[in-house]
Amino acid sequence: MSRRISPVIPGFGLTLGYTLVYLSLLVLIPLGALFLKTTELTWVQFWTIISAPRVIAALKLSFGTALAAAVLNGIIGTLLAWVLVRYDFFGRKVIDAMVDLPFALPTAVAGIALTALYAPAGLVGQFATDLGFKIAYTPLGITLALTFVTLPFVVRTVQPVLADIPREVEEAAACLGAKPLQIFRHVLLPALLPAWLTGFALAFARGVGEYGSVIFIAGNMPMKTEILPLLIMVKLDQYDYTGATAIGVLMLVVAFVLLLLINLLQRRIETP
Repeated sequence: MSRRISPVIPGFGLTLGYTLVYLSLLVLIPLGALFLKTTELTWVQFWTIISAPRVIAALKLSFGTALAAAVLNGIIGTLLAWVLVRYDFFGRKVIDAMVDLPFALPTAVAGIALTALYAPAGLVGQFATDLGFKIAYTPLGITLALTFVTLPFVVRTVQPVLADIPREVEEAAACLGAKPLQIFRHVLLPALLPAWLTGFALAFARGVGEYGSVIFIAGNMPMKTEILPLLIMVKLDQYDYTGATAIGVLMLVVAFVLLLLINLLQRRIETP
């Protein structure tokens, strides 16, 4: 009679229970409380708050700059991951370690450093001023701050996938007459795209909710450089908790829909 060996890892029921409890305490209950708070408002009051010109301007700025930073990092991050994986050079490990600095550096410190660099009197900003445009206190400055903060998300998701692609596959394609562009399109891109979309989604989500590094370089001018997280803080400072909650729900719903679309696109690509 064979003896049943109990698995080291707990069974499905126990792990699912722990997962649901953990997810509920950290995510579902706080988000549920956010939506519950908005029930104190009527639909007309809720719509009046989220459709205010100041809120719409902040919404466009927050999501627009986050999208631009995610796209920019999608390009720069992929190139950086390619260099770190495919080439061996002096200082490679140092650069590889520096990629994670935005994770460890307090966002407020990053914001102060970027403002000092790109302000009109800064090291880079003064040259931009001489050319007739500003970087700090503009949407461009916000995009640069978000690009700095979200760079590791793309690099760290694409890098291991690149490392797992054998170089022999590319060499075989080249031996069969494939040009570099064809190799990238038919060999590398199908393997990289799911990971790239994951990094893009993470960078976009991080950029939408970023606060500390942006408030210093944005200038926080209503209707111009005011982001949604800052507008929520303004509402809280005014003790307008229902208004802050309404804007938070709007931000949450829009971000969820966009991330859901990205995930659906990723699943469609992964499905043969």
